[in-house]
Amino acid sequence: MKRYYFIAFVFCILSCGEKATKKEKTSSPPNVVLIFTDDQGYQDVGVFGSPNIKTPHLDQMASEGVKLTSYYSAQAVCSASRAGILTGCYPNRIGIHNALGPDNTHGINSSETTLAEMLKDKGYATAIYGKWHLGHHAKFLPTRHGFDEWFGIPYSNDMWPFHPQQGPIFNFPDLPLYENETVIDTLTEQSQLTTQITERSVDFIKRNKDNPFFLYVPHPQPHVPLFVSDKFKGKSERGLYGDVIMEIDWSVGQIIQALKENGLEENTIVIFTSDNGPWLSYGNHAGSALPLREGKGTAWEGGQREPFIMKYPAKLKPGQEISVPVMAIDILPTIAELTDSKLPEKVIDGKSVWKVLTGESKDPVQEAYFFYYRVNEMFGVRYGKWKLYFPHRYRTMDGQEPGLDGLPGEYSMVDMEEIELYDVENDVSETKNVASENPEVIEKIKLLANTMRTRLGDSLLELEGTETREPGRLNEQAL
Repeated sequence: MKRYYFIAFVFCILSCGEKATKKEKTSSPPNVVLIFTDDQGYQDVGVFGSPNIKTPHLDQMASEGVKLTSYYSAQAVCSASRAGILTGCYPNRIGIHNALGPDNTHGINSSETTLAEMLKDKGYATAIYGKWHLGHHAKFLPTRHGFDEWFGIPYSNDMWPFHPQQGPIFNFPDLPLYENETVIDTLTEQSQLTTQITERSVDFIKRNKDNPFFLYVPHPQPHVPLFVSDKFKGKSERGLYGDVIMEIDWSVGQIIQALKENGLEENTIVIFTSDNGPWLSYGNHAGSALPLREGKGTAWEGGQREPFIMKYPAKLKPGQEISVPVMAIDILPTIAELTDSKLPEKVIDGKSVWKVLTGESKDPVQEAYFFYYRVNEMFGVRYGKWKLYFPHRYRTMDGQEPGLDGLPGEYSMVDMEEIELYDVENDVSETKNVASENPEVIEKIKLLANTMRTRLGDSLLELEGTETREPGRLNEQAL
């Protein structure tokens, strides 16, 4: 009998210890996982309407979390969009424009505070596995901007000697694969990258299960050239592009499973989104933004409205669908609120959208969102249900023959000569210009735009902003 009581006593002690451990994990600062794809279209997820790509893990993530249907990337192109989500700034505020390439000698400035640096100051372990694209020289690498670990490529996966337009248009060098600040390989094919990125992400979670961490997973796919491992080759009804998305979905599932197995799922914020819309000139190797208009490289909805899913079981009610506009610049301040982190000392543009995500507020945190492109050109403004476009030149595949099997088609260029206005709540495809019917709305948006132009400028109007900052630059000795 004494032995029985002793065993019961020991079991009680162990159970209490296990409960205490679990309580400590859920009461400690939340972990953050940001999964960021490249050139993925709004429709290219099951819960966002894909008719022929199966994404069971993302669909489940949405059912267990929050789905945003009016989430915008910071800009419709690679480097700029990454600058926006990692700093909470409009990219043009910090001097990051377009897509940086192997010839560029600038990158993110060391004086800017990245999401990784903000969380590292709170004692977080930090890692990036995937594509960086904010400068490829040593001073710009992620390990110099808050990340403890990096495995991946410095810029887009098509910036290599096998580009279909190499020679006539481009002269790309070899594509390096980095481990921290060391080049460990020169890539001649990329079919294992998604798997390698996933394996390293899972390993990072296991190694850091006892302390808070920030895991950033910017997949190089589905940016062309498309590559997929044998385990997903030929699995999709949507061809190679669909295979690639299915493998990314598998990767999301592996990461969430690792969180579950290590008792971290409840207290981990997991975000899934993309940098910009699909590269439509690549035809069957491009994604779909339907029912949105246009794609990557434009300010139309298809260029910047992206799938967005966030899961945080400890704090977020599952199964929510939210249509309130949110932009990538709002992610950093939201994470700052949830982790009790100090915001960057320099001015940022984003605001916390936590009350929107919880459903406590149905009002946008920003009065308007501004759509810049190329160098520093304000193309459009989202204001409430309205989307206004200023006269500008944009590219389109309408009336053009799309590319096929990895070769691009040619865009035609369109000159928008007058202001256009769309009610994107009721006309998400932007088919009916209602500018003539809403002069008062146009005047209000023009006032907001002029205020922002004073701050950040507008090269279309040859206006210099008073608040723009310089990117990091190399001096001649460092080249």
